[in-house]
Amino acid sequence: MNTARSAVFDALKTAGPTQADAIARVTLVAKLLDNAVLIPGLNRRVGFDALIGLVPGIGDAVSAVLASYIIWEARQLGLPRWKIARMIGNVAFDTAIGAIPIAGDVFDVFFKANQRNLRIIHEHLGTPKRGPVEIDGTAVRVDGR
Repeated sequence: MNTARSAVFDALKTAGPTQADAIARVTLVAKLLDNAVLIPGLNRRVGFDALIGLVPGIGDAVSAVLASYIIWEARQLGLPRWKIARMIGNVAFDTAIGAIPIAGDVFDVFFKANQRNLRIIHEHLGTPKRGPVEIDGTAVRVDGR
C-alpha cells in the first residue's frame, strides 16, 4: 500500500505544475492586484490592491493576504531567504503606508509592491519580463522599388 501511495505522489510531481505555470499564476495575481483597471483621463492603472484598500480597517489587511500568495509562490520556486525578506518588506511597507486614511490610498496607486515582487522573481529566475532582449536570426535587407 505504501509503495502504491508513493507511486501516486511521484506521478503527481512529474505531471504537476511547472515553473512556467507558477510564473503565469504569479504574473496574473500581480497584474490583478496592481494594474487591473485603467483610470480614464489619467492614463494610470490601478489594481484591486488600491480598490480594496479603500475599505477602512480590513481592506489593507486583505490585500496583504492576497499579496502574500506571491511570496509563497516565490518560496516554492526556490528564491533565497534574503529575496523573500525583501518581498515581505515590500508588502509590509505597502500595507503600513496604505493603512493611513486618504494618503495611503493615494500611495497605493503609485507604489506597486506586487509588481516589484514579480520583478524580483523574474530577476532571480533569469526569465525576461517581456519577450527576448535580443532577436536571434539574420537581418536581410529588402530593396525598395
